[in-house]
Amino acid sequence: MPATHSNSGKVVIVGAGAVGATFAYALAQGGAANSICLIDQNEKLAAGQVADLAHGLPYYPSVSIYRGTAQDYRDAQVIVITAGSAQRTGETRLDLLKRNASIIESIMDDIIGQQSRAIVVIVTNPVDVLTQVALRHSRWPRSHVFGSGTVLDSARFRYAISQELGVDVKSVHAYILGEHGDSELPAWSLSNVGGVSIKQFVETQGLQDTWPERSEQIFESVKNSAYHIIDYKGATNFGVGQALVRIVQAILRDSHSVLTVSIRLQGEYGLDDVCLSVPCIVSKDGIEKVLVANLSEEEQEALQHSASVLKESMNGL
Repeated sequence: MPATHSNSGKVVIVGAGAVGATFAYALAQGGAANSICLIDQNEKLAAGQVADLAHGLPYYPSVSIYRGTAQDYRDAQVIVITAGSAQRTGETRLDLLKRNASIIESIMDDIIGQQSRAIVVIVTNPVDVLTQVALRHSRWPRSHVFGSGTVLDSARFRYAISQELGVDVKSVHAYILGEHGDSELPAWSLSNVGGVSIKQFVETQGLQDTWPERSEQIFESVKNSAYHIIDYKGATNFGVGQALVRIVQAILRDSHSVLTVSIRLQGEYGLDDVCLSVPCIVSKDGIEKVLVANLSEEEQEALQHSASVLKESMNGL
């Protein structure tokens, strides 16, 4: 079990497919990482992605990009696992569980074998259940192994609200909680525009009569957006790539950012031994603190339902 973390600024990305490569490209442009290492069982794919990425080195901030092996886990500061079977059209994230659990366990064995002290971020879907798999298999602390969770869903939520209300997306603060999947929930009670609650903002705009229907449409568009994108082009990669940059930069820069990552709860929100997304402070130490917000009664019930869905899936292993 890792007692401390590396300060190397090195990020290892496991999985050089669409998500891993897009994340590497976005991370290289961001300038937070000193080195980016790609690992994939398909060595030709990894080599090709690295060569393509490296040709942009004259235009990135200073960074090293290379194809690596399991030995690169040893001195990594962050390991991001995107490897796994792809989600198929019409397939839920939970359907992926059995095909990807063994992959995650194998990767965690390699990380442990290298005596790595990295922060591990799970991205492979279904991310909540696979984060639980990684934690149980490694027996590492929850601060060091967590999932990308609903960071992307929350970004989609903010975007949809901004489009509906006609305001800058950067002025919208809103969170999707629970499963990164079908049982997720919108935390409307925590949402605001420039510090003004959504309820108050809607009233000042004279939208309160139509808002119940419009807010439901916003959430449905967020919940189903991945399915639409997968149906259109086969995979999601740009949005999740940027979401991963946000998470990893919070670690590398020790920014203490509040992000809705997937963490194993230990009594927070009345839930225990289940991984799902709630607001957490993310820093160089991984998850520094779980924030317990005052949810509405309806939201708390929805969060408990999401937890029960995930526990049922986990129990199926």
